[in-house]
Amino acid sequence: MNYDFYKRTFEAIVKDIPRKQFDETGLEISVHEVMESIALKIYKPKWSGDFQSPLTSKSRIFFSVWVNNKTNKEEKLYYNIHALKLRWLKGYKISSREFAEKFRNRFIEKQNDWENVSIDFGPLTLMEGWLDLNAETIHNDIIDLSGKFLKISPLIDETLETFKT
Repeated sequence: MNYDFYKRTFEAIVKDIPRKQFDETGLEISVHEVMESIALKIYKPKWSGDFQSPLTSKSRIFFSVWVNNKTNKEEKLYYNIHALKLRWLKGYKISSREFAEKFRNRFIEKQNDWENVSIDFGPLTLMEGWLDLNAETIHNDIIDLSGKFLKISPLIDETLETFKT
């Protein structure tokens, strides 16, 4: 896999995502190399146990779109929502399984908007899906996925609210 190509591509995509609505809702977007993957992540610092370092906090929720050697060979662009170690989120008393169940019960109404998506995972992966990896459409595909996440991100806030202490 050509990491430089995908890193440049993902960074260019971030510049083209209409940021106004993301900024208004407190969502941040970044591109990282992580676990031999190039990933675009969308998150809110308040969804993390460390507002100063939300992407390295042990406890965090984020949306991710990624490619790596495996996905490249499969010709798939993967996306998911991770919810890691929620019991450590300050101001909440959360069981990861309960959080996942409540979120998924609300997400089911929107599930048909997401291609090849599944919610059949443990509590760390709230949902995961994939699109065909196509160099000609990857730009628009990731922008579309980002917009879809923007629309469902309130489900995370609303679910978190039910666990507030």
